[in-house]
Amino acid sequence: MNRRTRLLVLGPLVAASFVAAPAALAAAPYTPPTVLPAATCSTSGVLDNGKVHLSGGGFTPGPAYVYGSAGFGGTVEIAQNGGFQVMNVPPGTYTVRQGGELTQCSG
Repeated sequence: MNRRTRLLVLGPLVAASFVAAPAALAAAPYTPPTVLPAATCSTSGVLDNGKVHLSGGGFTPGPAYVYGSAGFGGTVEIAQNGGFQVMNVPPGTYTVRQGGELTQCSG
């Protein structure tokens, strides 16, 4: 097949692929990327009893482990809404571990 014949045969096929590709992409439904909410954790100010409250949100429901610089540590159950509360713990720096993720508590 000579060059002129190839261009006459292949040219429309190549052009059709450039037209069809965007149309195929446009026909696919758009699904926004799944973004997990960033987990957060905070401590209250020191209460009259010398303790603080921990609370958090944006976690996956199920167990998580809370540990702190004051020696407090333990498993907490994350509710279906992704939140938790731990009342009356010693003041300190706290971290929540769920799976391989660590969330530092602020406050």
